[in-house]
Amino acid sequence: MRHPARLGIAALALSLTAVGCSSGDGDGGTSDGAAAAARKTTVTSCGKKLSFDGPPKRAVALDQSSTEVLLALGLEKRMAGTSNLKTKIAPEYRAAYDKIDVLSPKILTGEQLRAATPDFTLGGFTDYFTKDRVGTREELAELGLPSFVSAVDCPKQNTAGGKARSPFELLFQDYTDLGRVFGVEERARQLVKRQRATLAEAARTKAGVKGEPSVVWVYSVYGDTPYVAGKSAIPSEMSRLVGARNAFDDVDEDWPQVTWEEVAKRKPDFIVVGDLSERGKPGDSAADKLRAIRANPVMAKLPAVEKKRFVEIPGTEMDPSVRASGALPRLVAGMKDLGYVR
Repeated sequence: MRHPARLGIAALALSLTAVGCSSGDGDGGTSDGAAAAARKTTVTSCGKKLSFDGPPKRAVALDQSSTEVLLALGLEKRMAGTSNLKTKIAPEYRAAYDKIDVLSPKILTGEQLRAATPDFTLGGFTDYFTKDRVGTREELAELGLPSFVSAVDCPKQNTAGGKARSPFELLFQDYTDLGRVFGVEERARQLVKRQRATLAEAARTKAGVKGEPSVVWVYSVYGDTPYVAGKSAIPSEMSRLVGARNAFDDVDEDWPQVTWEEVAKRKPDFIVVGDLSERGKPGDSAADKLRAIRANPVMAKLPAVEKKRFVEIPGTEMDPSVRASGALPRLVAGMKDLGYVR
């Protein structure tokens, strides 16, 4: 699933030396940015401490989720590039997105990152930071390039008093930390406030749910191999919020690779299918996934399949991003259509 890339370490070092962690507000002189320009900031991201003398001015996002988080915080003028578009950009961010350089529509390589001369890079998953992609976080740190990874991808390093925190709480931590890094704390607070309200509205559904229906979330299908939401993926928390149960909640991974036979053994009451049509790979679209499900002789006999108990949701809303909360109203509407909500 990885895309081979060669990281030009020496050349990248030269380009980053010229940029470093720059200062200045960088987004039109907002009060948030101006207040941050003269202060030092430190945050911890997935176990690594990141220090800044001022807000970054040339951030590069390694995936769509990270891109849209920055856009939701009004930071398009601080971005040197974006990459890895999985689906259409949300309409509310389209105008801002169109002003940003798309370094690659697919997963970024080390050479493409180097050419953008960034002073900050961020991604939703640690998998982007490998030798065959943009380089490890350690390599980039040696070159003076801080790397930020969503707290959702490393829940064990982001506990509260030794207790696990929900994926949405970890996502809100991302907003707060990025707000501090870029000096836009008030924007981050308002974003958290709005999304907490969406979660609270979805949680009201729980009282009207019949029983505790089980659900399998299918994100990707490669060949005949499905990838489903595990315990630490954000859809598991979505399920709990609305009174359903993730059928793979006993698997302590984000998106474990399973078999259709394993899915069938769980006997889900309904199935959520992620649509990633724009990504363009075989098995990405909701239609492709539904064909694969119906073509499997074991899955075809499941009551959920026979009775067409499916809910389609944009795949990017299953990732840790500002759009994750948008999956909740879709999930609730789907459960109502299927008769699980009184």
